[in-house]
Amino acid sequence: MTGRESGTVPSTSHYRERNSTADKALDILGLFSEERLTVSGQEVAAALGTARSTAYRYLQTLVNSGFLEENPAGGYRLGVRTLELARLARRGYGLSDIALPVMKELCTQLGETVLLTRRSGAAAICLERCEADHPVRISYERGSMLPVNAGASAQVLLAWLPEEQCRDLLSTERLQRFTARTVTDPDALIDRFAQIRTDGYSVSRGELDPDILGIAAPIRADSGDVIAALSVAALEHRVSDRALDAAVVAVRQAADHVSDQMALVGL
Repeated sequence: MTGRESGTVPSTSHYRERNSTADKALDILGLFSEERLTVSGQEVAAALGTARSTAYRYLQTLVNSGFLEENPAGGYRLGVRTLELARLARRGYGLSDIALPVMKELCTQLGETVLLTRRSGAAAICLERCEADHPVRISYERGSMLPVNAGASAQVLLAWLPEEQCRDLLSTERLQRFTARTVTDPDALIDRFAQIRTDGYSVSRGELDPDILGIAAPIRADSGDVIAALSVAALEHRVSDRALDAAVVAVRQAADHVSDQMALVGL
């Protein structure tokens, strides 16, 4: 009588063993960090709670598969196979992939709409948005263009450009007035950009839409260049002075987090 006929379940001990070995391999790879670029057999044995001989068997398996290699100076370092996987991981990521989880968290934290924008010539284009659930909603469609001279996002995107480039961009655009608060004087905008660089963020009040408060901070590439802006848009009366200070801190921290994540994947 077969196991199926007798109602017995085939042994899964072989699967559990393979799964346990995979767990140990992942634990070993998890030992590496910025501060620990090599590990010794003794360190692995201690971390896994196994005999040194057992640890060396795991290490040798990882060496044979290319995930680790022996360091000439002693110990083990990450192998070329991990470099290949890192390259493939980087290709699978884009700015939106990295920013969206951070944007959703910021939207929940502040209860306000969060935007991701990039510069396109002398304008800012909305790449992504996370819209807060309010009776009165603030909505900017993906792909919509924001003018160069109005709003926190566009001004952050221009603030870190060389002044000569900024003046060239401003000279080619008709600086439209949207509200009584819109800045249309190029020299005044250049001064605003200098203040934004000093502060590290931008706050705009009713420059693009009446009664809309904007807070934006730069997202930087691994090179340090500003490549995008993370911003919050809210009805001005909903944001007290104390809440504004907290929101500025939250937006800057979120933008920095996106920048850090982009650096990790080499974007």
